[in-house]
Amino acid sequence: MEHKIMGYARVSSKEQKLDRQLIELKKYVPAENIIMDKQSGKDLNRPGYQALKGPLGLRQGDTLYIKSLDRLSRNKEDIKKELEWFKQNGIRLMILDLPTSMIQVPPGQEWLIEMINNILIEVLASIAQQERETIHARQREGINAARLARRHLGRPAITVPENFDDVVAQWKNGEITAREAMRQTGLKRSSFYKLVK
Repeated sequence: MEHKIMGYARVSSKEQKLDRQLIELKKYVPAENIIMDKQSGKDLNRPGYQALKGPLGLRQGDTLYIKSLDRLSRNKEDIKKELEWFKQNGIRLMILDLPTSMIQVPPGQEWLIEMINNILIEVLASIAQQERETIHARQREGINAARLARRHLGRPAITVPENFDDVVAQWKNGEITAREAMRQTGLKRSSFYKLVK
């Protein structure tokens, strides 16, 4: 039975483009064998990715190419589970941004790739998880900042000076001019007349 060479590309939202990943993957994989998802990497429940692992998907001896480890997932535990799944099912995972995963070794030397990959995968999985947590922290900060900004929207309310009633009475009795009344209360023209009303 002939072994398949497949590719997987993912972006987090429908607005994002897959172009850069596809250009790289097409160097190794026929275009019709590249599966794509436009969905977050927070979990593995994505139609394209699940199809790769389903009954018509990857088999023992097949090879899957991805651009980077975080295309599988941004969750450290999920990445580890998936790598274990590929290993148990005899599927070779080629990660373009991880050159050691691309090395071809003579039969009997596969342990070398596995050893190097296990170290690098642990590091990269931790980075992917950290990036995800950082994104969430930034989103939370943005939401909190927006809430604070909403509270301060619009012009601040005009505070009525303590001497306002006395000064207005003097002005209405013709004892002082409006300009003098504004000077004594420290109010601008528009604020003064607004409060008088």
